[in-house]
Amino acid sequence: MELVYGVCLKYFKEQERSKDAVMNIFEELVQKLQVHEVSNFKSWLHTLTRNHCLMQLRTPKNLKTTSFSSDYMQSEEMVHLNGIFEKEEQFARLEKCMDRLPEQQKRSVALFYIEQKCYEEIVEITGYEWNKVRSYIQNARRNLKICMEKEKQT
Repeated sequence: MELVYGVCLKYFKEQERSKDAVMNIFEELVQKLQVHEVSNFKSWLHTLTRNHCLMQLRTPKNLKTTSFSSDYMQSEEMVHLNGIFEKEEQFARLEKCMDRLPEQQKRSVALFYIEQKCYEEIVEITGYEWNKVRSYIQNARRNLKICMEKEKQT
């Protein structure tokens, strides 16, 4: 019983609450020992006690809330506008970088991502080989990523 009380006291830091927890744990013990096969009782009891205390500490009545002032929060409108401006900047950088791609890469990427065409459709439209289309798209993505990172830094 001292072991259980000591563990509870460690978690709750209140004598009365720890005593109540010890009583609850021993009530639980009667039921749990009928269901579980316990080989090392002392460590099992310690784990049961720890879990009981943690569950008690997690209950909503133990959660602490703090009030806050709306002055510290960004308005939803400003966050939304900032997001729009960032997206516009990204699209402008993307357009610049798309113009710098070799023609085959630019055409393949535009068909694949903008017009939502599959590889087979791109092969039919462009006359490129299937492996070339895959390669053009893969290389274009890599080149666009590199270009976008450079544009972002400038």
